[in-house]
Amino acid sequence: MADTSEGRPSIYPTLRYADAKAAIRQLTEAFGFTELAVYEGEDGSVAHAELAQGNGAVMLGSKGTGSVFDKAMESEGPTGVYVVVDDVDAHHRRAVEHGAEILMPPTDQDYGSRDYMARDLEGNVWSFGTYAPELKG
Repeated sequence: MADTSEGRPSIYPTLRYADAKAAIRQLTEAFGFTELAVYEGEDGSVAHAELAQGNGAVMLGSKGTGSVFDKAMESEGPTGVYVVVDDVDAHHRRAVEHGAEILMPPTDQDYGSRDYMARDLEGNVWSFGTYAPELKG
């Protein structure tokens, strides 16, 4: 098991995009992620990128690189990722201002969370909300 005592997440959702550079722009501008690293291939594709949000992160890259992961995921469709944010309404406003496709506006849930849902440029569904279950080991 990974040691997360230094604040490093032990799980990183990993996505592939036909236009990874556009995805990075949308995730940083509309959804408030911070770019940690972007490594490009010789052809200008994104071989690997890391974007942070709060104390979590996602990894992403370009489709069609020929890597083992790329080949394993080539017939897979969009995915869904849930991200905890403090102020759902402000986060939603930012996403709207940057033209994100909103699937569900900020909504109070029966289990106490306030969430909204958006789709990125390539169909992945991003849910942002206040629900943050405590992990007990």
